[in-house]
Parts: sequence; structure tokens; C-alpha cells
Amino acid sequence: MGGAGGAGGPAAITLEELDGLAEESPDSAYHSHGSSLEEEAAERMDDEEQERLLNYWQSVGRGHQVDVPRDMAEPIQQLTRNNNPQERQSIPFTLIQRKEKLGDLLYEKRQYGKAKWACIKMKEKQYEQSICLGFMKLMRYICEQNSSGLYLGITVPIVTIVHTDEAQSAMRQAVTVAYYLPEVLQDEPPHPFDSDIIIEEWPATIVYSRSFRGITNEDSIMREISLLAAVLESPELCLRDTFIIAGYTNPAAANRHNEIWFLQRP
Repeated sequence: MGGAGGAGGPAAITLEELDGLAEESPDSAYHSHGSSLEEEAAERMDDEEQERLLNYWQSVGRGHQVDVPRDMAEPIQQLTRNNNPQERQSIPFTLIQRKEKLGDLLYEKRQYGKAKWACIKMKEKQYEQSICLGFMKLMRYICEQNSSGLYLGITVPIVTIVHTDEAQSAMRQAVTVAYYLPEVLQDEPPHPFDSDIIIEEWPATIVYSRSFRGITNEDSIMREISLLAAVLESPELCLRDTFIIAGYTNPAAANRHNEIWFLQRP
């Protein structure tokens, strides 16, 4: 698979929690067709909602040593308002095998088809900083900062490609955070305004996936790599220095739902 999700702070934000953050605005805030006073009130409520959401994200960001700039206010508000779990599109795959032991799932073997992804390469000092900053850049792209001018929709998981040395003893600093383009945009993906975001086509790939929960940082990722390698019958069939962290919740969440993916050699 081509180009590819930190220590948790005291605060946490998940895609599920974003649902609750959008509840304060009545219909008039979105569909005001009345007097100018009503329009002014709706606009004021809109501004207040934006400010409240931005302040919340900034407080979360400080816990991860990440600055959330003011120009993220609108994308954050858009993502919150459009955050309907039923509308999130899961990346399609074919399940090849489920390996279990005493009723516990050890791993799944899956095939993902050829597809286009929006990718951003990051190289911050800490892994958590890279994924949070990379996710914010992708949020801007998803939230209208693209050639279509449209909200593109959330797909899950957001994935991060990580690299280790050949001995799998240390993780490299450079990572790639990537967003799967929704099915309707696969043929003609909107062009990102951010020149750091590259649209890549990844080939069909077989992955070995193991689920885990909690924060994702250098230590936890190396631990999960070791755990998956220990239960695979033939780990030598997979790449030894390239792995994917698949994140199903916001990168700033403390108890996020993740998977570690091993990539089968071509």
C-alpha cells in the first residue's frame, strides 16, 4: 500500500463526542428566512458555536503539545455539524480469514482494492503531533477547501503509514496520514488547495489486521507490532519496516479504537 495514527493529554475528543457538541443550535441557526433580527441572531449563534468548538479543540490540542490555529474554526464546525455516525463511509474490503484462539480474535486477513487517497507527509518531533497536525490539514480539505467547494464526507478509518528499522526496534519520525476518498469521488477526486496534500492511487493490498484500544504513540505502536508478529503464522510474508495504524476515532481521543495493519509483500 502506498504513502500512510501519541501520548494522550487530560482532555479527549472523539467523533462520537462531536455529536453532542453540535446540539445547542436550534433550526433557526441553520434555516433562518425571517427578519433581519432573526438573521442577526442566527449569525451570532453561529459565531458563538464556532468560538466554543474552537476553544474546546484548542484545549485538547494543548494536552498534546499541538496548537490549533484560529483558521480551523470553520472546518471544526463543519465536521461537528456533519458528524452523523450513519453517514460515515467505511473503507470497503474483502475478508479472507479470521484467526481466533479460545474465542478471542487474534487477527483478520483482508484484501483492500486499488483506491485513491489524500495523503499528507508529516515529520514532527512526536508522533502524536504529526497525526494531529496531519489530521487538521486533511480536515480543511474535507471541509470545502478543495476544488469542488463541497464538504466531502468522513471515511473511516483514517490511516497513518509508519516506518521502523529492519529489526523493528525503533520507529522513524516521518509518517504519512491519509484519507480514503469516498466512492463517488474516486474517479475524479477534488484538487486540494493545500499543496502539501497529494492524491495518490494505492494498489490492491492484502493486510493482516489486529484491533487495539487506547493512545497511539511510539511505544504503543512498537508493542502492537510485536504482538501481531507473535500471532502470525508467517510474518516473513509481510513487509518488515512499513506498517499502518488505522484510526476509527479522532486522533486526539485517549481511548481511541485502532488497528495495526501488516502489509503482505507484493
